[in-house]
Amino acid sequence: MILLYIMVLLYTVAGVYHFVNPRMYMRIMPPYIPWHLPIVYISGLLEIAFALLLLPESTRPTGAWLIIALLIGVFPANIQMAINFYQKQNPGLWIAIARLPLQGILIWWAWIYTKN
Repeated sequence: MILLYIMVLLYTVAGVYHFVNPRMYMRIMPPYIPWHLPIVYISGLLEIAFALLLLPESTRPTGAWLIIALLIGVFPANIQMAINFYQKQNPGLWIAIARLPLQGILIWWAWIYTKN
């Protein structure tokens, strides 16, 4: 159960951070996606809402599936981050690359809670 609460905290904090530092998220959005700032705010709000859906047992599977969908939806931003870091020869490139397979682990972690 502690892993569930860690997950809720992780997504809630990440969602709040969309409002605290939206520029960070806007910099990694692919250029082909319009309305960067509204999408950053919407994705932050969804991250918080989906995390909170994990708390009640009755909504936990729905929250988990929605988190999985969100993780898949934001994956292009993770790719864009790696591209940006590569192009700018950012020494943090290894972090951006490590984030790519991490998405699979996060999806698996959420998938654990798709069952009642």
